[in-house]
Amino acid sequence: MKIYLIRHGQTDWNLAGRIQGSHDISLNETGRRQAEYLARGMKKRPVVQIFSSKKKRAMETANAIGASQGVKVIPLDGLEEVEFGLWEGMTWKEIQEKYPEEYKIWQKEPAEITPPGGESRQQVYERVGKAADKIVKRAEGDVAVVSHGAALAYMLSYMMRKSLGSHEEIIVENVSISTVEYDKDTGMYTLIELNDTSHLPG
Repeated sequence: MKIYLIRHGQTDWNLAGRIQGSHDISLNETGRRQAEYLARGMKKRPVVQIFSSKKKRAMETANAIGASQGVKVIPLDGLEEVEFGLWEGMTWKEIQEKYPEEYKIWQKEPAEITPPGGESRQQVYERVGKAADKIVKRAEGDVAVVSHGAALAYMLSYMMRKSLGSHEEIIVENVSISTVEYDKDTGMYTLIELNDTSHLPG
């Protein structure tokens, strides 16, 4: 069974470099075009179910795929973006200026600090892990999962069982497709492709 992990399209906050986290931001014009290109790219990857974060930017992206393939989108708890607390709405430069000590630790070892009022890495890891378990139990064939950059990085980490403290951070691009093969007999995941954006022009 194949699981296609997909990040939502661009938003104005992405463009401005602002952390969105739990904020419910819609796609911008570029993001909507990206979702259309994504839907075309997914035609060679037919799915029987599409699971999505409930946030607008994810649902709008998932609905583009669903409309193209005639598949209903299933909103699923646990796929939301990481909650960054007081850092949400800020750029990394603003965070560095306002929270210099926390920023310094975050840059060196993110596992050692939680954004003020936000989720810890362990909390996110457990949340997206539970969502991944729900998906493979409910999957009736190949599926798409539409979520967010950090949440998908944690999900890939959960599937690959990588260390939370790893310095090799996974960066998930807008409307990228990462393909994972899941073996229901063994419960093992295999990463086939990471960050495919070949469906985008240029």
